[in-house]
Amino acid sequence: MTDHDLGRDRLAGRGDDIYAALLRAHEGLAPAESAALNARLVLILANLAGDPEAVIAAIDRARRPPA
Repeated sequence: MTDHDLGRDRLAGRGDDIYAALLRAHEGLAPAESAALNARLVLILANLAGDPEAVIAAIDRARRPPA
């Protein structure tokens, strides 16, 4: 399986904005609610990506420890 170019930044410098929005989305949620939000978000973004192999590669990549 290829790396699907997962290291390339496509966020046009807005990664911090997305991170902040994600943190705000989790404010006040219990751990189980946060986990459910994350699961829904992953499925929504997977559908948006529309490439099952790329999504599976991203899941595999996310399981690796940060470099």
